[in-house]
Amino acid sequence: MTLKNRKIARCWFLLILMFGASNAASATKTIGIVVFDGVLTSDITAPMEVFGEASHQSWFSDYRVITISASDSTHIRTEHGININADTTISMNPKVDVLLVPSAYNMKPLLDNKLLVEFIANRAKTVDWIASNCSGAFLLGQAGLLDGKKATTWAGGEGDLEKAFPKIQVQWNKNVVVDGNIITSNGSLVSYEAAFILLSKMSSIKKAKEVAGALQYTRVAKDFSL
Repeated sequence: MTLKNRKIARCWFLLILMFGASNAASATKTIGIVVFDGVLTSDITAPMEVFGEASHQSWFSDYRVITISASDSTHIRTEHGININADTTISMNPKVDVLLVPSAYNMKPLLDNKLLVEFIANRAKTVDWIASNCSGAFLLGQAGLLDGKKATTWAGGEGDLEKAFPKIQVQWNKNVVVDGNIITSNGSLVSYEAAFILLSKMSSIKKAKEVAGALQYTRVAKDFSL
């Protein structure tokens, strides 16, 4: 490589670093997604993709998405075999503006995780929005956040949620339920719909649909409930 080419390459490298630093500095709000071993993959990848794509837009560039491990280990493996290195852990008490809580096939260890339940309960006091996918609603219920609220869980699990937390106004056969600043959904592929609805609440319906179009969501679902 000639000296001239090395100088050009160095300039491009510096520009990339500056651009990356500028984007990082502009992100002043945080969307935190809780992760743990055995988490259902689409419960976390759907909101990560939706909000990650939205953060590329000027109107949402002040948001960043991070993953928060429910244990002291930052390495987690999803139910479907995807390895993820979380950005932080609940023990680090990360500040977030939005908190998303996913699910697992076996929720008992999570419901028994006092630090996780306390983290969710404490963050609920300060966040703008809190959401759950699938049986993540049981964690919100365990944290006492759904008492007197309308909520749902995985399709077919409404009765279990109602039995476990009688004070919840469980909604049956609903993909996504919004009550105040709390959003609950069926999870799995419905996690995309829930993420778009949350995005519409954080921005606008028009902007959420722009992101839906960019992700080709409108090719499989013409619309999402609002």
